[in-house]
Amino acid sequence: MRAVALLSSGMDSVVAATLVAREGELELALTFDYGQRAAVREAEYAARVCEALGVAHRVLKLEWLAEITSTALVDTSRSLPELGDEELDSEAAHESAKQVWVPNRNGVFVNIGASFAEAHGCEAVVVGFDAEEAATFPDNSREYVEAATRALRYSTLSGVRVHAPLVGMSKPEIARLGLEIGAPLEWSWSCYTGGEKPCLRCESCRRRARAFRSIGREDPLLERLGL
Repeated sequence: MRAVALLSSGMDSVVAATLVAREGELELALTFDYGQRAAVREAEYAARVCEALGVAHRVLKLEWLAEITSTALVDTSRSLPELGDEELDSEAAHESAKQVWVPNRNGVFVNIGASFAEAHGCEAVVVGFDAEEAATFPDNSREYVEAATRALRYSTLSGVRVHAPLVGMSKPEIARLGLEIGAPLEWSWSCYTGGEKPCLRCESCRRRARAFRSIGREDPLLERLGL
């Protein structure tokens, strides 16, 4: 399978991209800058991931997406939501998701990815959607993947599809798989902030920490940073 990957540099997208790079042919990885706090760090880390995988990398700026959203991911005047571990699977997580929601973000990303895939003669757009994220973000769900693929049958002449190899997996399962396949997780950035080191407090950091803790392994990123 020849494919184009959507690579935010988060753990999920890194593992998904690595899977395809190992088993098929990953033509290109795309990272999007829509004014999010971690944009610079995500682009930097995604480039290192692509270097490790031997994959071409491109960063695409979407300034207009920042203009139409008031999400805490973009608006630095708003506080990022922080959840305790006991809240990650509660109603609080649904409220947290609303605070970091970007209007139709994955819909935009998938369609841009499909344009590149069709232009490069690729069969699929690879995404890192997973079951844990799908619980609060509907655009990470299996239903969304299937619906997007149906739509692409009409909007691409070659019938590009959305390939979500992690769609039924939890974060711990993804962390374990990433370690097993040698994904460059030491260069995966999950934090909502864009500092030199992950904040370890935002919901994304909490979910990542819980994943590695639940499988009894150290996070390669934290090991590299000496945290």
